[in-house]
Amino acid sequence: MKSQKTIRTVSVFGSTGSVGQSTIELLKYHSDLYQVEVLTAYKNASLLADQAIALGAKYAVIGDETKLPELKEALKNYPVEAMGGRQALLDMAEHSVDWVMMAIVGMAGLEPIFKALPNGKTVAIANKEPLVAAGHLLMSRAEDYGTTILPVDSEHNAIFQVFEQDNRNAIEKIILTASGGPFRTWSLEEVSKATPEQAVKHPNWSMGAKISVDSASMMNKGLEIIEAHHLFKMEPDKIDVVIHPQSIVHSMVQYHDGSVLAQMGTPDMKTPIVNALGYPDRIKSSAPSLDIKTLSSLTFEQPDLDKFPALRLSYQALREGGVSPLVLNATNEVAVAAFLNRGIPFLGIVEIVERALNKERKEPVSTLEEILFLDQTVRDETHLLIHETIQNSLKQVG
Repeated sequence: MKSQKTIRTVSVFGSTGSVGQSTIELLKYHSDLYQVEVLTAYKNASLLADQAIALGAKYAVIGDETKLPELKEALKNYPVEAMGGRQALLDMAEHSVDWVMMAIVGMAGLEPIFKALPNGKTVAIANKEPLVAAGHLLMSRAEDYGTTILPVDSEHNAIFQVFEQDNRNAIEKIILTASGGPFRTWSLEEVSKATPEQAVKHPNWSMGAKISVDSASMMNKGLEIIEAHHLFKMEPDKIDVVIHPQSIVHSMVQYHDGSVLAQMGTPDMKTPIVNALGYPDRIKSSAPSLDIKTLSSLTFEQPDLDKFPALRLSYQALREGGVSPLVLNATNEVAVAAFLNRGIPFLGIVEIVERALNKERKEPVSTLEEILFLDQTVRDETHLLIHETIQNSLKQVG
């Protein structure tokens, strides 16, 4: 007699983004294994409605309430409850399911993750920023509720797959790989003139604009250093970064017996997503498998900290602890947005982050409310700093 398959309930937050869409594709591929409860998006009501219909979701939430009428119209003939606004999103984060994908971009994802931890048996986290700014709080909350946090970021998922918890005392270090982004071979002078169009043109990965700029500055790798500290309880001197332009080795763990265990795969986000989706089992992916016979070479090199000072600042923030990682993250988000809007030059991003990090702060950040308040304070200060920088530049030109 055949045993019945266990159906797992799933919610996807940020389902219309790049990670969200890859997750939706995998859920369609394994439609016999999952029941989709909640899908959320910020603005793309049309795509959200299509996803909810295709997967038979029970709830669809659009963050921008002005898009709610469009969502309701698209779903009027289907048994999907349409909702809108930030509060509706937070309410749905508290909806109890077996597995949650958190793919909301930036710090906007922090509060939903916080709300989801008591109500999801497994929470897969695809964005770095909440763990960077509030890693201690989120990891402690997950532990309190017995919730499993699974990293979906390709590098941390790779480490997760080869990190032997029972032998953690034998681990010398973890090694995060970085493609080097679009400016790896550029001179510092060339980088100083980089445009937003050049910065978002990643050589290997298809990603959103913000994370693409972070890859170009290597701030994404800096944020990953802090994220790895929280996820794997590793100190800064046990977290290394190496440039690997081919993006085939996604990260490594080095043990004191001389072994280096690496996870390899094509540069496709479906690989880490399907690993998290099936965990603790391994399920088939719709992404193409790596054909190792086609690899002509795998190369590795040290990152240039003069050209990519974001790495140095990230180690600084992690070693300082306290509010420094939050300040690093919040300032970077605002500065990246200013660069994409052509308000500041590419190298101005890191310059502004460094100025913010060097400001003395004594604010407490032991609760979610305090973290959110300080995060907004830092963002407001950064907007003012950027405005002053632009005005001073205009005066010099004049």
